[in-house]
Amino acid sequence: MERVEYSHSYVYFIRLGDILKIFTEKAVKTHIISGFLGAGKTTLLQHLLQQKPEGETWAILMNEFGQIGVDQQLLPQDSGYEVKELLGGCLCCAGQLPMQIALSRLIFDKRPDRLFIEPTGLGHPAQLLEQLTEPQWQAQIDMRALVTVIDGSRLNDQQWISQELYQDQLKAAQLVVVSHTDLMSESDFLALDEFKKDYFAYIQTWLLAEQGHLDIQQLDVAHQGIQRKVLPLIQAQKKLTAEDELPVIKQLPYHYVETSNGYTVVGWKFSKRWQFDFYQLLDVLCEQTDWLRIKGIFNTDQGWMTFNFNPDHINYKSGEESIDNRIELITQHDRDWESLENALLNCRIDLLEKTQ
Repeated sequence: MERVEYSHSYVYFIRLGDILKIFTEKAVKTHIISGFLGAGKTTLLQHLLQQKPEGETWAILMNEFGQIGVDQQLLPQDSGYEVKELLGGCLCCAGQLPMQIALSRLIFDKRPDRLFIEPTGLGHPAQLLEQLTEPQWQAQIDMRALVTVIDGSRLNDQQWISQELYQDQLKAAQLVVVSHTDLMSESDFLALDEFKKDYFAYIQTWLLAEQGHLDIQQLDVAHQGIQRKVLPLIQAQKKLTAEDELPVIKQLPYHYVETSNGYTVVGWKFSKRWQFDFYQLLDVLCEQTDWLRIKGIFNTDQGWMTFNFNPDHINYKSGEESIDNRIELITQHDRDWESLENALLNCRIDLLEKTQ
């Protein structure tokens, strides 16, 4: 591959022989190791790297949100390991050209047998996974199950686990690695059992890792994607013709549908300024059928309320102010969701107050 510089920009010319070599070689097994700040991603990665067979080359692409990299210095610098670090910003964000270039060069130049990608703890791994499973990467990357690491000793820290980013990272995972198990209390293990119930529609496997020790074969599982559609409210969709393209959703309110492992997860998010009649809303939720889980948080005339329904218990209680109103149902049965959306919207009282 030759490089030519034009006004501080680089243009790469790849010879035909190099191109043929890329496409005839086996795709690189690629693992995304995600997790919230301090979860234990780097510790896990250190122990995984110790399992590299002699004669293989393993590569690591790390992402630090700040401008000074530290984690790279904690990884092996020996022959057989190639470490690339991207500083400043998040490689999970859509359209990250530096990540695309760095990853392409790492694969092209080093020809690794296995690749690990560790996003920043402030990143959204689902966005990164979406990029790396696009058609243009399929010849180069053999994507394995996305891993999210969580700190088992902080499962009772409500301020920690209630953050939307933390929850999004869990929902993106196919495998969850629970770290710091040696520090877990009895209440932490009980909280872990509740986590498994909350995320059963998303996560296939939970692994306990004491001091980061896991066998690489436990993570060497083929990626199985979650199909996710973020859509306008169903009422808004009805106003569009069959020829109209659905708009890209970038702000509230919206409706979404996810399918994974034979389950359907359907949800809505509304502005936090919308207020709902608590008792009317409770009636609507209690009238639902054929569901496995209902969770929600709403700004009501009784204050912010959280709802957590499972087939054995219907629980609701006062909650902290949220960044939005939201509800999510898990089911194994498809249905007409428009009636539920209409029932939810009919519970709004702020809209009625404005028209009086």
